[in-house]
Amino acid sequence: QVQLVEAGGGLVQPGGALTLSCAATGLNLSGYRLGWWRQAPGMDREFVAAIGWNDGRTYYSDSVKGRFTTFRDKAKNTMYLQMNSLKSEDTAVYYCATGRLILSSLRNEAQYTYWGQGTQVTVSS
Repeated sequence: QVQLVEAGGGLVQPGGALTLSCAATGLNLSGYRLGWWRQAPGMDREFVAAIGWNDGRTYYSDSVKGRFTTFRDKAKNTMYLQMNSLKSEDTAVYYCATGRLILSSLRNEAQYTYWGQGTQVTVSS
């Protein structure tokens, strides 16, 4: 059974930092790309970042580029999202997802096969 489990969400002040993790079980991630998505209340889910499991190449939305970094630990079968300089508009439920995606599909939610349950990130003073 494939499972993606996110962890690390919480409450942080504006300007603060937080690191999320996404642990994958039941799946050989070779050849997969993994993505981070987020959904704020009343909004559609939006693409945040992605990484190729094999080559480690990363991709970011314009809204987080320069502030967020995604990376993976192959030994732990885990992906991470390091979030710095957090803003109130980063408040959302963050999800990790994966699939055998081509580059042009990274920002297409429907192309991801497996999803985690999400973790809440709240940026507030």
